[in-house]
Amino acid sequence: MTNVAGPESAPTSEPGLALAAEFPTADRAQWQELVAGVLRKSGRLPEDFAGAPESKLVSRTYDGIEIQPLYTSDDAGGDLGFPGLPPFVRGARPEGVVDTGWDIRVRHQREDVRAANAAILADLEGGASSVWLRLGEGSLPISALADALNEVYVGLAPVVLDAGAEYETAAQALLDLFAEREVPASEAVGTLGADPLGTTARTGQALPLGPAAELAAKVARKYPKVRTIVADGLPFHEAGGSDAQELGATIAAGVAYLRALTEAGLDVAAAAAQIEFRLAATADQFLTIAKFRAARRLWDRVLEVSGAAAEARGMHQHAVTSPSMFTQRDPWVNMLRTTVACFAAGVGGADAVTVLPFDAAIGLPDAFSSRIARNTNAILIEESKLGSVIDPAGGSWYVEKLTDELAEAAWREFTAIEAAGGIEAELASGALAGRLAETWEKRASRLATRRDPLTGVSEFPNLEEKPVTRDPVPSTMDGGLPRHRYAEEYEKLRDASDACLAEHGERPKVFLATLGPVAAHTARASFATNLLQAGGIEAVNPGATDDLPGAFRESGAKIACVCGTDAAYEEQAASVAASLGADSVLLAGKGTYDGISGNLYAGCDALEILTSLHAQLGVSA
Repeated sequence: MTNVAGPESAPTSEPGLALAAEFPTADRAQWQELVAGVLRKSGRLPEDFAGAPESKLVSRTYDGIEIQPLYTSDDAGGDLGFPGLPPFVRGARPEGVVDTGWDIRVRHQREDVRAANAAILADLEGGASSVWLRLGEGSLPISALADALNEVYVGLAPVVLDAGAEYETAAQALLDLFAEREVPASEAVGTLGADPLGTTARTGQALPLGPAAELAAKVARKYPKVRTIVADGLPFHEAGGSDAQELGATIAAGVAYLRALTEAGLDVAAAAAQIEFRLAATADQFLTIAKFRAARRLWDRVLEVSGAAAEARGMHQHAVTSPSMFTQRDPWVNMLRTTVACFAAGVGGADAVTVLPFDAAIGLPDAFSSRIARNTNAILIEESKLGSVIDPAGGSWYVEKLTDELAEAAWREFTAIEAAGGIEAELASGALAGRLAETWEKRASRLATRRDPLTGVSEFPNLEEKPVTRDPVPSTMDGGLPRHRYAEEYEKLRDASDACLAEHGERPKVFLATLGPVAAHTARASFATNLLQAGGIEAVNPGATDDLPGAFRESGAKIACVCGTDAAYEEQAASVAASLGADSVLLAGKGTYDGISGNLYAGCDALEILTSLHAQLGVSA
């Protein structure tokens, strides 16, 4: 992504101060030669390799997009337009969020009305600018909406509703509240949250679009600043979908709503103004930036062919930090994940950002986690000055190329959905669910092999951490697309380990049969310890010892893992394995030796190994 200026492009107004003037101009061939040298030293590039050496550094997204190690001006995209103008890649508004920053939107879903009101007021007084309320069964009662919003100036702080199938009742409750508090219809702001497609995806029970469209038509005529419809991409994201699948399905939902709204009597521009799009923001910074930029380009194209004027083709975006990336173990790391996700959503041009509290995967947030969540937005807007720059990623060859490629992949997904009869047909047939499941299988494989690492869970776990406890989250809609969290399988093993500790006074354990001095075995012993602890298994390390069988018996372990150098394995692995008397013996590294039943190495299926060890050790969830 580095843009390198050669001496010919350096300022020359002051002799001797030209940037890089004392260095010769570098070309791509020189860079490739340096890359090849480094890769050969690391053993990743065979001496007889005939291809481009940098090809060994290419990675791929779940959509098959190749991420190159270097981008240059040759990778620059086409005409990007300008902020506030089609294709809106650079932002839906010409001024960006320079004056106000993005909307800091906080989510609340408590059943207790007084507690909900106190939490809402605390968030608004602490810097939040809008409130996202989950209503209905298992959450805040719709009949208690007015009480939950007591002392909230609903004419100033937009309220966003999320009531599932009960959206009409919830919408009427909010409109009644506007009237009760004498908020002029022309000044009322908010989103009524009608999303029958999202509810269908969540529950598996099909809801018609007509009533939502009719409600939107009525609202549009009387409340010009109130939106009715939400096209929510989170169900597709949480089901394991890729970025392009999430975008394609969400745009398809937007098109379905657009059709229903125009059938209800709205013109295309008025219909588009009734829709807000909700997308996940993840800790993959650049893909998130590209996702929000690409989404605006896709929606612009949809509205262009639908006949909307240019000024009506901007997309209103609500970013939510991905629930899938949250962990229950070492939840403090979630603060870092959400900071990166919030940064990326802001840079990508989202209009509203919800940073979920770091304990969201555990239960209802407390005052501290809520404060940290809203302050994450505030720091990025106020202290980091992200809101002061229009399209800060604009001009990055990497981001522009990634935006283009992601938009193309998402358009293919969208057109495939349309060709199959639209999003309703795809949800009913299960075809979309099948594609999402295929992507989840690929993601689950990378999680299992730790190619997609989870800090604090699959990497650098801490068995001594004290669990964080919270009040349980109200029941969520289910029955439709599955909800996945990336850490869930590792955390099941950790839960089983905790149960074993509570019942027997000790965790499941594996003895490390360390060969030679500490310097010779510590690297692989550390690797094995890290992997075993990801499954809640204690690694017993005796250090340098001449009596491994005695140390093994003293440890009380039943399974051992030999740790040392390749040379030591050739000489000792088989004999040490035979001497221990263990039920089974693993090896930290690759290689096949007598008495060795399995291997721990970078890229192995850690989840399969850990699950097998639990079974051998009699640990049950």
